[in-house]
Amino acid sequence: MATTAEALAGPAAAPLSARYAEVRTLTVTLTDTLEVEDTVVQTMPDVSPTKWHLAHTTWFFERFLLDAHLPGYEVYDKTYDFLFNSYYVTAGDMHRRPERGLLSRPTFAEILAYRTHVDEHMQRLIEKTGEDKQGRELAALIVLGLNHEQQHQELLLTDIKHVFSVHPHRPAVMPDLPVPERVPAPKLAFDAQPGGIVRIGNGGDGFCFDNETPRHDALLHPHRIANRLVTNREYRAFIDDGGYRAPALWLSDGWTAVNEHGWERPLYWDEDLESEFTLGGMRPIDPDAPVAHVSFYEADAYARWAGGRLPTEFEWEHSASAEAPDGNLFDAGWLHPVSGGGSGWFGDVWEWTSSPYAPYPAFRPLAGSLGEYNGKFMCNQVTVRGGSCVTSPGHIRATYRSFFYPGARWQFTGFRLAKDAAS
Repeated sequence: MATTAEALAGPAAAPLSARYAEVRTLTVTLTDTLEVEDTVVQTMPDVSPTKWHLAHTTWFFERFLLDAHLPGYEVYDKTYDFLFNSYYVTAGDMHRRPERGLLSRPTFAEILAYRTHVDEHMQRLIEKTGEDKQGRELAALIVLGLNHEQQHQELLLTDIKHVFSVHPHRPAVMPDLPVPERVPAPKLAFDAQPGGIVRIGNGGDGFCFDNETPRHDALLHPHRIANRLVTNREYRAFIDDGGYRAPALWLSDGWTAVNEHGWERPLYWDEDLESEFTLGGMRPIDPDAPVAHVSFYEADAYARWAGGRLPTEFEWEHSASAEAPDGNLFDAGWLHPVSGGGSGWFGDVWEWTSSPYAPYPAFRPLAGSLGEYNGKFMCNQVTVRGGSCVTSPGHIRATYRSFFYPGARWQFTGFRLAKDAAS
């Protein structure tokens, strides 16, 4: 019988050494348009500096793989264990998250040297993977580390976008980012779903995180779910109709957030409601593109205004499971929601659901420090599904569960509507 770690790993799509090199190289490539000064800035507690992402993902491999599984390995710099631990309390003390932007040292060049050192030793460790039980378990941990790094690639892009957005000149992170052609959004329709007992969660075919398990039965009531995401044009109508000034539309915490933060529009929209900040700089808002950078509170208020609701994560997964995980993901090259899109279930924006991020029945986290990866966050957060325009291809699937606090807006988060069958 496979161990939990082996079951979560699944088959690799490419030889592990090549896959490791590809993922690690991409992370550094994402910094090609940045200056050293850009990589240390932290604009809010949710945002981590680019340099920190480069170091933390490297620390992950050193701490949980090299130090534990490569005989004779000597830690590169013992001070890094404190500086670049994120939230693994069982692994030791850590630097405070809101103060990561104060870490001017180690330098960017020193972090790149750290990555090179760890990568060289990781390739030695990868040679030890094989078909025996120990080799399979080791490969499973490496695959987990690669998926962890892909999550941080997405965070690196969303975090540096926020950093550049607060600059008075709002420079482009990627000045040569292409502009997609505008395409009309598909007509909004609601697909009827009969309800019943359905199977939810990952059944072990390929890699998954522990929070996607175990596969279990869930009851769906008859409902209808939108064939596409809510667009900028539709969200603009909500704004024009006074949606941000109508307390009856908002959850209590959402209305508090609107007033405390002065929300009047999605994050990155300009005051004129005609332009928005993108990774390619300021651009006109495409009315047919899916709306992005809205909180759960905003999505919920819009749904109430539109006479609908947000789908549950189980309704979403059941509908999405019949479609291949393709769409406007990172490899499409737009790095922004595109018009005419949003009709599939993957890419463009992470979709808010109405479901709290909670454990599945009989959920068991991974053993040891890696058990802190997902399980301890299953409180006071909301599940999102589907990936976004900066999610790596091959990293997303119908069972994938991510999560954010309901007031979060800096991620590429949007939504689609659902309705009860009787409404």
